[in-house]
Parts: sequence; C-alpha cells; structure tokens
Amino acid sequence: MFHALHHADRPLLLPNAWDFASAAALAAAGFAAIGTTSLGVAAANGLPDAAGLARDETVALARRLVRLPCSVTVDIEAGFSTDLGEVGDLVAELADIGVAGINLEDGRGDRLADPATQVALIRAAKRRAPEVFLNARADTYWLGVDASVPATLDRARRYVDAGADGIFVPGLARAEDIAAVIAAVPVPVNVLHVPALGLDRLAELGVRRVSTGSLLFRAALNATVTTALAVREGEPLPAGIPGYAEVDALSRQVDSRRSPADGCR
Repeated sequence: MFHALHHADRPLLLPNAWDFASAAALAAAGFAAIGTTSLGVAAANGLPDAAGLARDETVALARRLVRLPCSVTVDIEAGFSTDLGEVGDLVAELADIGVAGINLEDGRGDRLADPATQVALIRAAKRRAPEVFLNARADTYWLGVDASVPATLDRARRYVDAGADGIFVPGLARAEDIAAVIAAVPVPVNVLHVPALGLDRLAELGVRRVSTGSLLFRAALNATVTTALAVREGEPLPAGIPGYAEVDALSRQVDSRRSPADGCR
C-alpha cells in the first residue's frame, strides 16, 4: 500500500509527526501516510538532531505509531550506527513491528558520507527488510556541499543501484533542478514542501512525494509560545484549539483491522 502511494495521480503529501498525538491528529485529518521528523523526535527528547543519539526514542515512537490506521515511515537519520549489521538489525526491527518505510540520509553533521559507505548501508538495510520502502536521502543541497544536479545525480544513481526505492533531496527548490533530477532518476523523487512552487506545480514537474519535514513541529512550537503569550498579555486565544476530549480521544485511535505487527504496507 505504501509503495503504491508513490504512484498515484497526485504526489504523496507526507506530513511529519514527532509524537503519537501529532501523528494521530494527522491520521484523523485523513492523511494516508505519516512520517516522522528526526528534528522533532530528537528535540522533543532534549537531544540534538542528526547526531545519532535518538535511536531508542525513534524506535519507541514507531512502536506507538503503527497502531494508527495509516502507513508509517520513520526517519532513522544515518542509521544511528556505522556498523552495517546494526543498521540492518534496526531496519528489520522496524519492519517486524509494522513500519512501512524509512528515510536514510547521507549527511554526517556538516559533511557528506562517502557514497560507497552509504551504498553499503542501503544494501544492508534492504537485505534485512526488502519489503520496506527505503527513501535514500541525498543531502547535497541540504548541506550546501556539492549542491549541483550532477553531484546529486551521481549519488542518487548509486543509491538506486544499491536498492533504494525512492530518492529524497531536501533543499532542492528550483523547478529546473527538480525536473532534471526527476528525468534522470528511475524511482520516485521526494522533495520538501516548496512554498514558491506549491503542490500543483511540484506535481507538474513529476515529484512523487512531498514532505513537510520539521515544519509542523516548528509551527507547533510557535503556536505554543504564541498562545502562552496571549494568556499572559490578556489577548484573544488563537482560533482552532482542540478541546480536551478531542485530544484525549486521539489515544484511542487504533486500527482495529490489524494487530500492531501487521503494519500498513
């Protein structure tokens, strides 16, 4: 099911959650698939993003999210390890509990991993869990390192040859660059939401998946502080705040058609 969402009439709009409540609210709003945001998961637990420290928190969240009546894909940063066996074990564990997809990035702090290293990680993951949709992230534009179409395509092609089911290029925002990558890559291409283009234009370019990344988490932080300041200053509260019972009901949003281990692939 999750694989098929990348080949629908319109791009898969993938909102990224950071805890069960945010994911359950998005599922209740009708989204067919939910991703996690590594920044949101790490920051919510007092950890830095992309430092390989949030493995336990990520797996614990995944175990809760597979209760939802939608597909779940999990951002595992760079695999939380440099050991191929440990990365393979992690992906196999996520597959066993019902996770439909993963993001695996090639950024390492402010640098890029050697492509050969990333290829080995992708192969290790697909060998242990071939059914999981592996979205291989090329961080050339995100980190501003080798931020060009040729350098990005060199990595993307290697990752596809290693078994990646999709290619994610965060930071890719120019229409001509997006079109060039899509034309040269034989798997679905994923980009972050690009306000200047919008979902319709991205669809015209051939983008198959659009992620919100950390946007929703950052928006939630802004809303939290804005609401607290409104209370302090005696100003009107923002509109649309859900009631207690509505939020409490999110914890009961379980897919009764399957057990958690069945997944929603």
